[in-house]
Amino acid sequence: MTLHNASCHCGAVRFTVDIDGPIEGAMRCTCSFCRRRAAPNISVPLERLTITDGADNLTLYTWGTGTAQHYFCKTCGIYTHHQRRSDPNEYGVNLGCIDGQNPAEHEPIPWNDGVNHPSDAKPG
Repeated sequence: MTLHNASCHCGAVRFTVDIDGPIEGAMRCTCSFCRRRAAPNISVPLERLTITDGADNLTLYTWGTGTAQHYFCKTCGIYTHHQRRSDPNEYGVNLGCIDGQNPAEHEPIPWNDGVNHPSDAKPG
């Protein structure tokens, strides 16, 4: 496992993510919220993300089922991470917040179909 430092734009929120192997598998989502921010993110288990500074500077946005919890810096507004709706045991981490990562170098980054989320499907 490799520990990576990450932060919002202004540096008020700092965190680490512990990742197995290289940083890969970034995705974007087409849900009504994610497509507006278009930030690619990578998945990590909840226990592998640690807020090291500025937890009190994070604000939470959630809607609908309330399962997905999106965190932002109160000062600069940067989305840092979110607890996934598809798997509440994982965080999606904003790839652009991880030190040394340029999302452009990961292109093409695929889009996940968040509009047709599996938990919205009506039983057959």
